[in-house]
Formats: sequence, C-alpha cells, structure tokens
Amino acid sequence: MHAKFSFTNKTKKLMMKSTTLKLGLLGITSAFIFANCSSPKTEETTEEMEVVEEVKTPTLTKIWETDTTLITNESVLYDASSGKIYVSNIEGDPSGKDGKGSISIIDKQGNIVSQDWITGLNAPKGMGIANGNLYVTDVDQLVEVNLESGEISKKYPVEGAGFLNDLDTHEGKVYFTDMNTGKVHMLEGGEISVVTEGHESINGIALGEDGTLFVLDKSGMKSLQADGTSTILNDIVTGGDGLVILGDGNYVASRWAGEIYFVNGDGETLLLDTKDAESNTADIGFIPEDNIVLVPTFFKNKVVAYKLEY
Repeated sequence: MHAKFSFTNKTKKLMMKSTTLKLGLLGITSAFIFANCSSPKTEETTEEMEVVEEVKTPTLTKIWETDTTLITNESVLYDASSGKIYVSNIEGDPSGKDGKGSISIIDKQGNIVSQDWITGLNAPKGMGIANGNLYVTDVDQLVEVNLESGEISKKYPVEGAGFLNDLDTHEGKVYFTDMNTGKVHMLEGGEISVVTEGHESINGIALGEDGTLFVLDKSGMKSLQADGTSTILNDIVTGGDGLVILGDGNYVASRWAGEIYFVNGDGETLLLDTKDAESNTADIGFIPEDNIVLVPTFFKNKVVAYKLEY
C-alpha cells in the first residue's frame, strides 16, 4: 500500500507540472496574439490628415466718431511721427474758389484738437507729408504747409488743372491726381511735372515701398508701370476715392457713395456700406499700428473710425 501510494502521488505531481506548463504557454501565446491585434504596425494604419486653413472674412467695427463740426470733410491723414490726424474740410463748393476751406487736427480718440488749424483754403482734398511739410490739393493748385509753424509756406499753381484730388508722397516727391484731366502730377525740387495720363476719372492714389504707383479710376484699381503701361488689379471697385496699401497684396479702397472694400488677389470683400444712411466714405486714412480705418463722411461732417480685422 505504501509503494502504490508513492507512485500515485508522483504521477499527480508530474501531471500538475504538465498542466502548469501548458497554461503558461497558452498565456504567452494569447498575450502575443492580443498584442499583435491591438497594436497594428504604424506604417500600415497611419493616414494622412488633411489640414484645412481657416479663411477669415475681413471686417470693420466702429470704435468712435468725432463731433459734427468738420464741415464737408473730404480727406483724413494720419501722421505717425506726431500721432496727429489731419482732416481737410471743403466747407463749400468742391470745385469753387471761395476761401472757405480749412484743415483741422483730431487725435487718435476722435477728439478735435484744433478746428481751424489752417484756414483760407478753397476746396482742400488729398493730403500727404514730405520734407517737414503737409501738402494738400486745392482745386487747381498744390498748397504747402509747414508742419512746425502751421503756416502756408507756398502754393504751386498747376497749369491746365481741372479738379486736383488725391495725393501721396514717396522719398520726398509729391504725387497727386487730377480727376478731370486723367493725369498724375508730381512735385519734385519745386517743379511740377506730369507722370502719366489717360486715366479716366482718376482719384485715389497710393505708392508702395518700392515706389510703385497704385490708383483708382473708372476702370478699377490698377498699378502703373514706369514705361506708362498699367495693370488692372480689380475691376469691381471702380471710381474709387481713397486707397490704403496694407502690404502682402492686401488693400483697402473706398468709394465716395458709401462703400469700403478689402481687396487682394482673391477678389474684393465689401466691408462697409453706408449708402442707405447717406453717409459718404471719401478719401480714407489709416493708422497702421492699430489697424484703424479713418473715414471722412463728407456731408455728415464727421470722421468715423473703424477697427479692421483681416
């Protein structure tokens, strides 16, 4: 009985070891299968994710407006060196020589700092700064105002002028348009010359950093080359008034009737339409460090500021 019992007990131990070994192998095999099923190879399952860039619609948001004492204000110019904003006020017939025109100064919060900084003009319109002077078109002459003294230092009659309008400066040169004759004039070294002509109803003008001329006329917005040729960049914003170069192929352009557009290579976006309110959008200005568009409202006799997002 004892020998039989010992044999049986030994057999049971061997059987238990065999069972344990089988279970261990089964566990390893299951783990291997599970790992391979739950963690497929990266190169077989990785899919390329399509990245969609969000396109932001440009907008204008009103932030302030001045009092209504800027009578028939036509143009607004921001001077980055002083922080002053100059406003040209026609105060009479846009083509008349009545001596009623003036230039006011406002600040970046819309407060009128000087209502009658310059008086005795006729129908002042476009403005620009060069060589320590403010230049303003005035019907058929270019007026030079010393910024330090606030006095008119010189007047330049323009032969054959019909309706001098917008103005911009570049490297000490003063460029300005004549809406009636379709010309762009330039003041350099005290002499006025014709840069280009044949641009029907030309008004807005702006110069790029490299001196490229951009204008608004009856055909739309276009760039003018040194050889006299032109390239139409947009044919929707026709008869435009004010033009701002934002950079990177982006622009803001206004039409006097009450429209402001964002323009680039993709087309144009209407940012503002105040025609129903009978509020005009004449020769706009711009504060680049704050992205603020300054809008002279003409017959509404105030300047309105809008934050530009694009």
